[in-house]
Amino acid sequence: MDFVSIRIITSDAARLVDFYERATGAQATWATEDFAELKTAGATLAIASTRTVPLFAPGSARPADNHTVITEFLVDDVDRVHRNLTGFVTDFVNEPTTMPWGNRSLLFRDPDGNLVNFFTPVTEAAIEKFAR
Repeated sequence: MDFVSIRIITSDAARLVDFYERATGAQATWATEDFAELKTAGATLAIASTRTVPLFAPGSARPADNHTVITEFLVDDVDRVHRNLTGFVTDFVNEPTTMPWGNRSLLFRDPDGNLVNFFTPVTEAAIEKFAR
């Protein structure tokens, strides 16, 4: 089994896709007006409108209601990314902070309130763990 993507359900797919395109630098591919994907080297971030939810099971997902998942992106220089996002991201949860497990992390919320973590490994062990 391979983990390939995570999907965010939103009431405004175009707005959220625009946000993630700008934040990540990745270009989305739209399958329909209700579904787009941003592909990275490791996985895909799918963004779908609430109109897609009934295709799975009515009421099974609600937009802007995530309180448990943090979507994480490995970046080359989290401090530079933070400077680039300042003025664009409106809800930083923390400034770049070095975590006990060796990653320097920047936590913020997307326009739907979902938590996003951009991080850069900074200790020898973390760098080795994420070596490509």
